[in-house]
Amino acid sequence: MSRIQREQLDAQLRSAGDGSSGGGGGSANGAGGDGVGGSTGAAVQPTVEDLRAGFVQLMSTLPVPGGVRVDARPLGGRPALHISPESREAATGTLLYFHGGSHVVGSPHTALGLTAELVLRTGIPAYSLDYRLAPEHPFPADVEDVVAAYRELLDAAHPPQSIAFAGDSAGGGLSVTGALAARDAGLPMPAALVAFSPGLDATREGRSMVTKAAADPLLDRADIDRMSHYYVADADGRDPLLSPAVSGDLAGLPPMLLQVGTNELLLDDARRLALRASDAEVDVVLDITAKVPHVFQAFTDSLDEAGEALDRAALFLRQRIRG
Repeated sequence: MSRIQREQLDAQLRSAGDGSSGGGGGSANGAGGDGVGGSTGAAVQPTVEDLRAGFVQLMSTLPVPGGVRVDARPLGGRPALHISPESREAATGTLLYFHGGSHVVGSPHTALGLTAELVLRTGIPAYSLDYRLAPEHPFPADVEDVVAAYRELLDAAHPPQSIAFAGDSAGGGLSVTGALAARDAGLPMPAALVAFSPGLDATREGRSMVTKAAADPLLDRADIDRMSHYYVADADGRDPLLSPAVSGDLAGLPPMLLQVGTNELLLDDARRLALRASDAEVDVVLDITAKVPHVFQAFTDSLDEAGEALDRAALFLRQRIRG
């Protein structure tokens, strides 16, 4: 347990948040959180364009490993990045990756570090989807984009057992809600789901939204509410595709791995989804790491637990994806 590393990272993130102009953190689901670097205290709220630019700036400080090839390839009618191992033959299968950013900010480029780490550790190439963002395209536009991308892979003769959904924060939520929407559309299920610090509750009823308020160095409740408003708009927050941890019928979903830290406002999103999954007879692994922040897997340059969690996620995926 790297206590010093965890304490140093926490201090670093709090310092960055104190000096932020609304830039961004790991960013959770608009249904769960935002991570815009903490409350700024400013009288004038940053515009959506300010938030997007700040998030790009913040995410550009995170490590992106070498050894991958990155190509622009559209998927499901949306732009996407295709990431594959550069120095060896790719393993069989496809990862369909969804970036974080509260459904308001972010892109496949801001999530490139995490996506590339999964590709290198599994050997499996990935498509990282540039799904539509709110407020221009509120719920359920992004869920529809996930289903369209998955449908195109299936139509291109990719067997469902060779595909896994994965994502961080908002994208972690989309890995679950996209699978629910695909199931309801009559599509076969992918081999597995992996969600890093997923946002899974637009009602924000989880106890950790209160009990972890002081512990979380990235997410702020006021920012979460504002970003969630952009995404949820006039929809019912208890819709299963907005709040699967509250109202989702998870029957028939594939095995899932949920990774989360104890210093997260969204801790109970993952806990409650894991309970609902087990009640629905779905294989689920709830992987909780103590005293780490939102999407801690992104901090591979400063936290040993980040790489260790990614290794566990890679093993989970390799054990389940089949050609």
